[in-house]
Amino acid sequence: MNKRLAVIPARSGSKRIPNKNTRNFCGKPIIFHIIQAAATSGLFDKIHVSTDSHEIAELVGSIGLNVDFLRPPQLADDHTPIMPVLKYVLEEYLKQGSAFDTVALLMACAPMITVDDLHGAAALFDSGHGKQAVLGVAEYPCPVEWAFRRESNGVMVPMQPGMFSVRSQDLSPAYYDAGQFCFMSSQRVLSTSGSGSDEDFLGYPIKRHQAIDIDTMDDWQFAELVFSSIYQSLG
Repeated sequence: MNKRLAVIPARSGSKRIPNKNTRNFCGKPIIFHIIQAAATSGLFDKIHVSTDSHEIAELVGSIGLNVDFLRPPQLADDHTPIMPVLKYVLEEYLKQGSAFDTVALLMACAPMITVDDLHGAAALFDSGHGKQAVLGVAEYPCPVEWAFRRESNGVMVPMQPGMFSVRSQDLSPAYYDAGQFCFMSSQRVLSTSGSGSDEDFLGYPIKRHQAIDIDTMDDWQFAELVFSSIYQSLG
C-alpha cells in the first residue's frame, strides 16, 4: 500500500507580505485553500502543516487539522531550502512509528490548485512507480530564447544573441517550476543532502493562471482578481 504524506510548509516571518500564509484570500486564510483541496482529494493518509508558529498551528487546528509537531527555528529562516524541512518531517514521523512511501509538497500560497490537479499529479507519479518526482510546471508565455538581461544602466543584453529572429512556432515550448506542488518518494527525500537535485523530474503542466508566484502585494492582488473571476464564478 502506498502511504502518502502531504506537507504544507507555512513558516512565520514573511517580510514582503506580512502573515502571508494566513492572510485572508478571497474570504478565508490562503492556506485553507490548499488544505481543503488536499483533504477533499482523499489522496493523503496524513496532512501536515510544517510551521514554527503556534498561531498558525492553532489556526489550522480550528478546521480540524492538528499539527503533530512544530518546525525547529533553525529550519524556519529565510535561507533554509525546502528539502531539509521535508526530511525533518519524515524523520519525526518515523520516530513516532509512522512511515510514508510518498511525500507531496504542497505550497501554502497555492489557492488555484484543484483536486483534479492533485489527482493528475499523483497518477503521473504512480505511473513511474515513484522513480521520478513529479513537479507542477507551467509553460513560459514566450520562447526563452528571446530572453534579455537588463543591465543597471537599462541596456538590454540578449541571453541568446540572434534568436530574436526565430519564429515562436519554430521553437520548442519551455517550462518552469511553478512553485505550487511536487510529489516525490520518501526515499528520495531521506537520501538527499542539502537542497537536492534538479534532475529526475516528470512535469505535470498546470494552467498559466494557476502558476502565479505570490511574492509581493501586486502578485497578491492580481491572484485575487484571477481567483475571483475564475473560481468564485464557478461557485
